[in-house]
Amino acid sequence: MVRIKRGNVARKRRKKILQLAKGYRGAHSCLFRVANQQVMKALRYSYVGRKQKKRTFRRLWITRINSASKLKNLTYSKVIHNFKKSNIDLNRKMLAQIAVLDTQTFDKLVTSAM
Repeated sequence: MVRIKRGNVARKRRKKILQLAKGYRGAHSCLFRVANQQVMKALRYSYVGRKQKKRTFRRLWITRINSASKLKNLTYSKVIHNFKKSNIDLNRKMLAQIAVLDTQTFDKLVTSAM
């Protein structure tokens, strides 16, 4: 059986991980085994973070819509219900932008939805 040398392949694999670990503190960016663990953990956290970002932005939009609708003596749920009833298809992101940047338009939308 012929001996297989993995020099290039192994170096490439390690270099790829160490490149991802650049900027980590101490041995976490220098030693392969420690860096590998930290990179795997970071990739897990980034996956979870992408899901959490969607949740937090949705909460922010709902809060903004709610505070803008409170000025019209309505609650968030009533405003969304009225929009659905009158077939106004604006998502929460757009509604929040309108509520923050253009209050007159938001007021017109709310009154037209009632």
